[in-house]
Amino acid sequence: MKIEEIEEEVVNEFSAYEDWLDKYNVIIEMGKSLPMIDEKYKTDAFLITGCQSKVWLHAEYLDGKIILTADSDAIITKGIINILIRIFSNQSPEDILHANLDFIDKIGLKEHLSPTRNNGLSSMVKQIKLYALAFKTKMEQQGYVG
Repeated sequence: MKIEEIEEEVVNEFSAYEDWLDKYNVIIEMGKSLPMIDEKYKTDAFLITGCQSKVWLHAEYLDGKIILTADSDAIITKGIINILIRIFSNQSPEDILHANLDFIDKIGLKEHLSPTRNNGLSSMVKQIKLYALAFKTKMEQQGYVG
């Protein structure tokens, strides 16, 4: 499934709720199904800087796709990173780098998060895109395209 299609699914899921308390509950529930990072990656090397909470993110490149796993010490943050993993995991580096992320504004996430959580969201997206750039560059150096 393409990034845009997954983003549209997320927007539709959130549009079913008008009240932001309900939307926060959706985020919390999403955090409970987060693809858990292997304990060996829960080190400072995998911490996302710029997040108020601790967020560990690991990426690996497999068959042309990036596979993401994560964990956090805060339940809301787990839900936010899980939304991003749902959208970006199993996507090509090129597709991740060109994703526009309109869904964040469409579901009202930025306007309903605290400034520190907004900074964390931006840091999470930035780290995912940095992983994508690193894998894309590595593949190009090895003679692979795409």
